[in-house]
Amino acid sequence: MLRLGLKVYIVSDSLEQNLPIGDYGYIIAYDRNADNIFDYVVRVPKANKHYYLPACDIETEEVLMAKEAERLEREALLDYALATKNEELFRKIVNGEEIEAQSENTKEVQTREDFVKQINLRAWI
Repeated sequence: MLRLGLKVYIVSDSLEQNLPIGDYGYIIAYDRNADNIFDYVVRVPKANKHYYLPACDIETEEVLMAKEAERLEREALLDYALATKNEELFRKIVNGEEIEAQSENTKEVQTREDFVKQINLRAWI
């Protein structure tokens, strides 16, 4: 349950109440009536009105910002994949597969010779 006074954005109009979608408002009350579909009373300053809203019609600013950042990151990766002609990355982004990070900390077993060679190389540098 969201706290009172929290700034929220109206993201949908599931009950077709002619809500100002995209406008922000503040939660001013909870509707605790069990027989009612509405969860919150939201004050929208731009419209100078109070609206009774279900929880599915509103979203906090932090969640919306996180979704937007994720969308921008996906678009940037897609542009990078197209610019570098990286077909594997492109397919992973388009198909929605998780992109695994390529780290050097993989658990591969090294032979003794490879380990000594790597240490000598680092010592030489």
